[in-house]
Amino acid sequence: MQTVKVNKRIKTYMEKRQMDVHGLADTTGLDSSFIDTMLKEDVYPPLGPLMKIARALGVRLGTFLDDQETSDPYIVRKANRASKFSVLGGKNKTTALNFYSLGQGKADRHMEPFFVEILPESASEKALSSHEGEEFIAVIKGSIEVIYGNETHILDTGDSVYYNSIVPHYVSCVGQEKAEIHAVIYIPE
Repeated sequence: MQTVKVNKRIKTYMEKRQMDVHGLADTTGLDSSFIDTMLKEDVYPPLGPLMKIARALGVRLGTFLDDQETSDPYIVRKANRASKFSVLGGKNKTTALNFYSLGQGKADRHMEPFFVEILPESASEKALSSHEGEEFIAVIKGSIEVIYGNETHILDTGDSVYYNSIVPHYVSCVGQEKAEIHAVIYIPE
């Protein structure tokens, strides 16, 4: 993250919209205790809920990741990737995913590209989520399991998947070695 943590950015937009935790919960369909914990304990939410929060507050997902002026083309070198943010499997649980934003810093983007490390812990509790938009995933290293609605698919290095995010889905690591993917999320405005 940049200088301001995501929970503070969310609080700022909640104040601008004169929305409290219960109002945000009603608008997003998320549990108010989840939102309250995320705001008070600075727990980084999974991308699905964060997208719902962004939509409810009328901002781009990137607003919570960054908002800086840039010029095109925007290049991210591997050695200069922005620091990661981790998504926890749940409160008091180990990290399941490490995200590295590949678009952080490009303020006018319409897609959210990421390099993601999917850790073996991601397979322990598979909670499907859904949100508007589309996702594209390309497996760079290892194997992943993609649950998409009632279907389950195993993807290996070199494989890719493209799907509508409104269908409940979940991505996890297969085996004891972490997997690495490139993921691009598109959210319509």
